[in-house]
Amino acid sequence: MGKKDKKQEKPPPEGAVLITDLTSTALENNLATSEIKTQPPNLRVVPPLNFCPVEKNLYRSGQPSAINHSFLEQLNLKSIIWLAIEDPQDNFLKFIDDNDITFFYNLGYDSIDSNSWDGLSESSIKQALEIIANKNNHPLLVCCGMGRHRTGTVIGCLRKLQGWNLASVSEEYRRFTGVRGGRILVELLIEAFDVSTIEIDREVAPSWLIR
Repeated sequence: MGKKDKKQEKPPPEGAVLITDLTSTALENNLATSEIKTQPPNLRVVPPLNFCPVEKNLYRSGQPSAINHSFLEQLNLKSIIWLAIEDPQDNFLKFIDDNDITFFYNLGYDSIDSNSWDGLSESSIKQALEIIANKNNHPLLVCCGMGRHRTGTVIGCLRKLQGWNLASVSEEYRRFTGVRGGRILVELLIEAFDVSTIEIDREVAPSWLIR
């Protein structure tokens, strides 16, 4: 059998502009008129480890270091929730003080015997969620040492409060846990947390929390 004839190409629609008809406005690089940068910019906008927006004016991350402060200044933070057992770094405390940020801490443990591997208590989660549920505390950053498990616990319970299903809550938690993966105890704690214990004042609650 012989080869079939190629189909004739259809003409373009009336009024169509072909790519071959477009004129290029790109300019060639001209070393004589180009500006050469030899120094880094004065403002370094570098987000903290595991930084991510959660909702409008609500953010999560690991503990910011000095290089992250310029970035955080752009958020105009009113409040920070610190969930780790360890004391935050001195330069982070100075940043909080210099920017007149309300600092919520000591929510992460109930006794001196607690350690960084312990999960958050229900009362600690409740305290954190009540702070988050008040828009007068926003813009707000929730953070711990690495922004993984303790921060993930509070954000996971917040998602339950918002009506998310557990599969979606677990997927978001694991997204921030890195190669080591999540902790089953964290997911069990989120699953068991009773969101009915959180009273939401509709007068001060952010719009994304009111169903």
